[in-house]
Amino acid sequence: MRFTTTLLLATAIASSLHATDWPTWRGPNRDGLSTETGLLKQWPAGGPTLAWKATDMGVGYSSLSVANGRIFTMGDGPDASLVRAYNEKDGKPLWVSAPVGKPGGSYKGTRCTPTVDGDLVYALGQFGDFVCLQAKDGKEVWRKNLVTDFGGRFSGWQYTESPLVDGNKVLVTPGGKNGAIVALDKKTGAAIWQSKEFTDGAHYSSIVPVNYSGKRQYVQFTAESVASVDAATGALLWRAPRKGQTAVIPTPIFSDGIVYVTSGYGVGCNAFKVGSSASPEEMYANKNMANHHGGVILKDGHLFGFSDGKGWVCQNLKTGEIVWSDKGVGKGSIAYADGHFVIRSEGGKGTTALIEATTKGYVEKGRFDQPERGKENSWAHPVIANGRLYLRDQDALFAYDVKGN
Repeated sequence: MRFTTTLLLATAIASSLHATDWPTWRGPNRDGLSTETGLLKQWPAGGPTLAWKATDMGVGYSSLSVANGRIFTMGDGPDASLVRAYNEKDGKPLWVSAPVGKPGGSYKGTRCTPTVDGDLVYALGQFGDFVCLQAKDGKEVWRKNLVTDFGGRFSGWQYTESPLVDGNKVLVTPGGKNGAIVALDKKTGAAIWQSKEFTDGAHYSSIVPVNYSGKRQYVQFTAESVASVDAATGALLWRAPRKGQTAVIPTPIFSDGIVYVTSGYGVGCNAFKVGSSASPEEMYANKNMANHHGGVILKDGHLFGFSDGKGWVCQNLKTGEIVWSDKGVGKGSIAYADGHFVIRSEGGKGTTALIEATTKGYVEKGRFDQPERGKENSWAHPVIANGRLYLRDQDALFAYDVKGN
């Protein structure tokens, strides 16, 4: 019996260690990279096998999180925005939360991807209603409102951020004169700090955590700047002015002292070198990567994403130069796993392709058109977790088997 118990425990630990969940926006490290291996290197004609389809996601552009056998997303119902949970195995619904906040907004529907941390889920409604729920049943633990509780100031398309959980804190960006970023106790919702020196208005990007120069810090990107605050206190560490236009959306990228940002509407991209100064040194500013909202992924010193007017681009991080470009499937979003990118078109037939993650050029390894394509743009980013590729299109979620033989 002792041997059997030990074996079962070892098996459980091994299973946990090999799990490749996707518990928050852009994956475990908020960089669009999955650590999963053993996936298909070539898709069959017509694309990978559809494992299941689920409906009743509600109205919205939220992507999804996958954790502990459950899938979490958001969507508007007739009277409220809601968080929804599904069984990862077969897509069957598990629960729908109580109302998060009012529905609608410019481009009707939710934008936030829920964040899962153990037995808790965090979600942000488009009008600033911020809730913590129990993962097992969706019961509310606590709630705040970014406008009324923290003096928040959002832009024309409301709040789109996905919360960050880091240690004992959960962080969001109310924006405004009281402090752009707020850190709350993740279990109680009590305020820990608000970034009094960093007071930009909120745009549409999400915070990324960074360890650099002996400090844990949080980097956020707005229409006015890219900046970092101290994880312990919220004090401003550095700030680089960088003017955006209309909407600043993509998540910032930080690598070895370089912070990289990009946005659309004719602005392009910038890279800054972070040092001991509170004002990082600009390395370059160009329009080689003008990413609207589909995201950019850093892999092996190169950036991959869709650039308005150029197509899918591979760009050298340190120089800003284009290595290759291709029209591919057209404008859309991107995710990475096992040596390949999955790229998804936002319009038309929702075409999704598998391409090699290489600097040698655009090498496509299969594509397919999404079935039952809706009328709205497919803005929900693809998710790769535990041998499945997930594509959400408003009310519907498609799960594809992409595990290799």
